[in-house]
Amino acid sequence: MAVNYSAKEEADGHPSGGVGMPGGGAVGGGGAVKTRKPDNTAFKQQRLPAWQPILTAGTVLPAFFIIGLIFIPIGIGIFVTSNNIREYEIDYTGTEPSSPCNKCLNVSWDSTPCTCTINFTLEHSFESNVFMYYGLSNFYQNHRRYVKSRDDSQLNGDNSSLLNPSKECEPYRTNEDKPIAPCGAIANSMFNDTLELYRIDNDTRTPITLIKKGIAWWTDKNVKFRNPTGDGNNLTALFQGTTKPVNWPKPVYMLDSEPDNNGFINEDFIVWMRTAALPTFRKLYRLIERKNNLQPTLQAGKYSLDIAYNYPVHSFDGRKRMILSTISWMGGKNPFLGIAYITVGSICFFLGVVLLIIHHKYGNRNTSADIPN
Repeated sequence: MAVNYSAKEEADGHPSGGVGMPGGGAVGGGGAVKTRKPDNTAFKQQRLPAWQPILTAGTVLPAFFIIGLIFIPIGIGIFVTSNNIREYEIDYTGTEPSSPCNKCLNVSWDSTPCTCTINFTLEHSFESNVFMYYGLSNFYQNHRRYVKSRDDSQLNGDNSSLLNPSKECEPYRTNEDKPIAPCGAIANSMFNDTLELYRIDNDTRTPITLIKKGIAWWTDKNVKFRNPTGDGNNLTALFQGTTKPVNWPKPVYMLDSEPDNNGFINEDFIVWMRTAALPTFRKLYRLIERKNNLQPTLQAGKYSLDIAYNYPVHSFDGRKRMILSTISWMGGKNPFLGIAYITVGSICFFLGVVLLIIHHKYGNRNTSADIPN
């Protein structure tokens, strides 16, 4: 409410106190005037020097052409490198009636292991080290509940978490009043097919040496995953009081016969625990090292794949694959990156040509309208 005092009232002795000022300021008894005005500095008054690019034909057109000329050769190089990578893939799901693994299609977690053999021929030799992968399709490891269903403290060897797993592992936290080690849905669904590769020469099968170590990330093997503290040579005693995951045929301390690849530090287990981002993925299973430089790692010819078919995928319309692949300086076979570079470079170069034509045709035209007298 505005308050006004007349000169007569002030002369009669009424106090002339502070009067409400618009904006929150007040004047009173000779005091300083309060204000909301920012300080008179370059920063608060927005007087700092600034630079703003001016987009002209002379700056935009060269940028388009430079991006195109750089991206297209890079994309071609990446694409050619990717295509030079040898890769061979076998789908052994067994959904086709003619497949040797069709008899194993309806296998379940608690059924008797089923075995099947697939013969195949490599048309080209694999010269360098060969990486053997298993691939799954329509398997959503990126589901939020699935990704959270683990206890990293337990996997890192914490003894208290071993016997008292995190509640995030439910409903795979305990079984028969015993804590599950390792707990959670990720560990419970671990891939457990066994793949063996043989070369066939004159009806003689020669086994291919498959290396099971060195397939996990170094940080996972040496930092994130550790067995419980205690006698490292007696894993049975370390895991005493725990039980195996529901779908596992044997406990975690029986995954391998070698002590440095058993328990939580088993590399097959570590590879599986690193969840995939997409429903179709592959994970490294084994390594095939080149023995000498005179012969290829896998010669062209006939081979056979022996499969212990234990992992059920038919219930959720999944697929299972075995992949043999070499690698290059950019990793495994991935044509998408090269195609992306070529596409972006081509679009930029095309836009540069179009804008150059438009600028050449209309750039010097006087666009000002004639003003009638």
